[in-house]
Amino acid sequence: MAALLRRVSLRRAFAAAASSSSHPESYTQGICGSTFHYREFTSKAKKKSKSSGTDSGEENMSKKDLALYQAIDQITSAFGKGAIMWLGRSQGHRDVPVISTGSFALDMALGTGGLPKGRVIEVYGPEASGKTTLALHVIAQAQKNGGYCAFVDAEHALDPALAESIGVDTNNLLLSQPDCAEQALSLVDTLIRSGSVDVVVVDSVAALVPKTELDGEMGDAHVALQARLMSQALRKLSHSLSLSQTILLFINQTRAKVATFGFGGPTEVTSGGNALKFYASVRLNIKRIGLVKKGEEHDSVDTEMSMSA
Repeated sequence: MAALLRRVSLRRAFAAAASSSSHPESYTQGICGSTFHYREFTSKAKKKSKSSGTDSGEENMSKKDLALYQAIDQITSAFGKGAIMWLGRSQGHRDVPVISTGSFALDMALGTGGLPKGRVIEVYGPEASGKTTLALHVIAQAQKNGGYCAFVDAEHALDPALAESIGVDTNNLLLSQPDCAEQALSLVDTLIRSGSVDVVVVDSVAALVPKTELDGEMGDAHVALQARLMSQALRKLSHSLSLSQTILLFINQTRAKVATFGFGGPTEVTSGGNALKFYASVRLNIKRIGLVKKGEEHDSVDTEMSMSA
């Protein structure tokens, strides 16, 4: 009986809407806090009735629309505006802003013109392959656009002269040399939540040593401590990044993977577990392939880069 009454009241609402307006296609009716277009209901009803061969298509489609918008209203009231939205009607998710890497060829290869903001980026490779140099170029480009940047030097090895030669304004670069991984990731989270920093570089993941390992003795076994810490931190940081539009760039090292069992598997692996691979929107693998000779001296390094996104 209740279902029948709902159907009758719904028919009366549509009949009143059609009779009260000379242009029913422009009439809107507010139901459950959402706006419905009468034209949308009637067009959907016609399609449904044609496909089913019955006259109950209008009722079925209307009930479906009502149920959907009721669910949307419940989600909005429970979690706030923006908790759920129509993708095509949301302008905020269409264009992702980027920051140039400083290399035109790399920007074009990325397909977006640079590194996407609000995302996790991983730059990894062997030693002396140009990982930190690339990160400093990204910082320089962000500073040219008037942005603030931070460099978390977990390796305690940043060369200010090198940064300045690349174009980094060291007077406006935030620098932190944390004592342990927990301190480093905590201050990274604070910087990201501030919403005022464009780029945060962590150099490197391998140098993020958990406090338990620092307080222990040499030779103590600490199974997957760093991997668990990175997994926990990235779960928290990924949400903050989406709100602040900050680029979080992790520099990572590679290690030889011995146990490939002769099946042609990967011969190297990155530090910090697998969580960073999943959370990173862009992964750049840099390899040193030679030296560039100018006259009688070698003045630069020739590298090749592969990426996954």
